[in-house]
This record gives sequence, structure tokens and C-alpha cells, in this order.
Amino acid sequence: MRDAHELERAVGMEYYASDSDGTGGRLRDSPSDFRVTEIEDFDTQPADANPDDYPWLVVRARLTRWDTNDFARELSNRLQMSRERVTWAGTKDRHAVTTQLFALRGVDPEDVPDVPDADIDVVGRAGRGLQFGDLTGNEFRVVVRDPENPEQADAVSDDLREFGADGAGSGPTPARSGRDAPRPAVPNYFGQQRFGSKRPITHEVGLAILRGDWEGAAMAYLGSPSEYEPEDSQDARRFVEDTRDWQAALDVFPNRLRYERTMLHELADGGSFRDAVETFPSNLQRLFVNAAQSYAFNRIVSERMERGLPFHEPVEGDVVWFAESDAPEGVARPDPGREQRVTADRVEVMARHCARGRAFVTAPLVGTDTEFGAGEPGEIERSVLDDLDLEPGDFDLPGDFDSAGTRRAILLGPDLEVDRDPLTFEFALPSGSYATVVLREYLKTSPLEL
Repeated sequence: MRDAHELERAVGMEYYASDSDGTGGRLRDSPSDFRVTEIEDFDTQPADANPDDYPWLVVRARLTRWDTNDFARELSNRLQMSRERVTWAGTKDRHAVTTQLFALRGVDPEDVPDVPDADIDVVGRAGRGLQFGDLTGNEFRVVVRDPENPEQADAVSDDLREFGADGAGSGPTPARSGRDAPRPAVPNYFGQQRFGSKRPITHEVGLAILRGDWEGAAMAYLGSPSEYEPEDSQDARRFVEDTRDWQAALDVFPNRLRYERTMLHELADGGSFRDAVETFPSNLQRLFVNAAQSYAFNRIVSERMERGLPFHEPVEGDVVWFAESDAPEGVARPDPGREQRVTADRVEVMARHCARGRAFVTAPLVGTDTEFGAGEPGEIERSVLDDLDLEPGDFDLPGDFDSAGTRRAILLGPDLEVDRDPLTFEFALPSGSYATVVLREYLKTSPLEL
């Protein structure tokens, strides 16, 4: 196995699945080099439907250089309403051209504002706002600029086909391309963006919250300078770590660090560390605990790789979820209502289901309702949680921090198209999976270039 980049190892991604050298190069030279389009899964009524029955206006926005949270804030500011009245199904990156749905509560079509670098179209009305997961997946078209060895894409693909064996598939059909060859497949890690690309600390905040250490959570966000962020940000974080002088820190922290400044105002006014953490919008509060779950998941996946257990088929003790029966081809997700625990006498039959793309080996996103696997998979899950000094009951938290947990497929096998001039990757992924987890295998460069 090939060791991952040090920044990736810091968030639990210990290895590459492919041993071949990468193509090199970089992503996101311009937003148009990284295009993301939601595969929508949300029912709406006509835009002129009765707003008393359907109070949410649904719009489709094509955004350039807009982080999802920042765009939601801009929308709410221009509409002069709370940001809690703007919802969406999936968070997208700033350095891209992205197309996604938003739902606006209590807004009429004629009131939708003009926003720079955004094309907004009214889709219809709905009886509720969008929730995370209200999409089937995302389509990606990604251009790699200045690759040193673009021909290495073929060698990496060969490695990834071997890693995925015959059963690597993210859809309900066998993982075969038009040439009847297995698809390349990768571990379904949570990507670097989940934790912060330049300063991966969201999981550290989440772990502190789970341990009841609100001071540690606040200081992980306010402090923890990274060599990869601007120098004035590093200086401000060192200042607050050294002095704990919240009022003086407001004169040091750059205005662009608005979340940190909001926390500092709360602390300067006499608020507690928990009060400071709770100044974040509710979706970002959830993100901290989600990031801790994601980190534990990445650690579990890496440990499975290190022990040489298969990803494309189960071993005794695994927990397998069948695919959603009505999902479109190529982007199916596991169905949490169709779970099978793999006993010794069920290993072969479940391996056949996985080989046909009808089922997925899973690992836990730990929460209050988590039941670990048995055998060696369960041993891995428990050992990671023990190392993190966590247990499922720790996720029984107040407000937006609580999480029941779920499970997640450990293998991702997109139907991948690769062109050479320029080096371009096109593929679709189920919701919750990361394009950079596929692309990191091909480029084998710093996460800062992804």
C-alpha cells in the first residue's frame, strides 16, 4: 500500500488504493475547470401553487465562486430574512461552477434577488424546505491543468480495477464499462473538504464537543494556526491562544474570519465557551459532529486496508446494505432499511450480491444507535472508537449536536470517463461522496492542489 499525503493522513486517509505514480497537475485553475451539477431528487409544485400550502419557493442556482453557506447568507441578507429560512440539499465548494437547488421560506417568485455570479431560476413550490440528502448525487466534469505525466492515468485505472475486483460499483448493476472491464474503484473516504482543506480542524472541534470539552472545541476553532493559511490569520490565532484576551483579539482577527469574530464577540460579552460554539448556524453546528463521525469512519476504512480485508465483498462479521431499489443506474446508494449482517453461512451469497452491484459492504458513522459489526470488522470499529476515547452514548447531545448515526458504503466505483487533451475526468457519484477521493488517486499530489 502507498502512504497518503501527510495532510490526508491527518484526517484518517492513511493510504492510496493504487500504487502507481500519479499524473500530477492541479485542479481549479478556474471555476469552469471544476463543474458540479446536482442530480435532483425533490418534488415540487408549480410556482403559482398556494403559498399557504406550499410556503417554500424552490430555485435552481448556477453559481461561480460561491460557497454554499456564503451564498445562502447573501440570499437571506438581500431578502432581509433569517438565514434559517434558506435550505439546500448538499454543500458545494467555492472554487467551482456549481448547480444546485435552494428552498426559500415565505418568498414569492418576483422577490428572488439578483446576486452577482449567480444565475437563479424558479423551479416551483414545496411544502417543506430542502434537507441534506434530498438529491440522488452529483455529476462532475473536472479538468486537470499541467499534469506532468498524464499517461499515468491508465496505470492508476488498472490499479483501481484490481482494488475493486469484479464487484466495485456505485450502481445497482455490475461494475462493468462498455468494454466489459471492471470499473476503477476507490475507498469511499470522506474528502479533505469535510475537515478543512488548509486547516483541517472541524473534526477536532467535533471530537471536543463529544467529550464535553467546550473550551477545547472553541479554542480548536479560534486557535490551531496552520502554515497553509495567510500569515495574518496565523498571527491572530497564536495571539488568542497566548492571551485569551477576547476583546483585544477582535482588533487582531481579520474581518474575513467572520465566524471567529462572532465567537470572540460572544466571549468578550461574557458568554461561555459553549455559547461561543453555538453562535454557528445550526447546519455548521451539525457539521462539527458530522466531521468527527467522518474522521472515525476514515480511520476504520484505513485500518481495514491495512489488515488486507476486501472492500468489494464481505467477510464474516460485516454489515451489508442492499442498494436502493429505485435509484438511477450508476449513482445508487445503500438502503438503510435493507440491512444484512453477514454470518459465516451467508458470506458467499452476500459476496454474489455485492459482485452484481446489488449490495454494499458498510462501516459505521457512529452515533447513539450504532450497533457494531462482529468478527474482525467489529474489532476494527471498536478499536478506532477506543483510540478516540468515544462510545455511541457520547453522541447523545443537546440541540443540533445530537446524532443517531448511520452506516456508509466503504467502496466507490464510478463509471469514469477520462480524456487526455486536456486531461479531463467525467463521472457521477451518489450524494455524500467526494470527487476529490477519486481524483487524489490519479493526481497523487497535495490536497491543496485538489
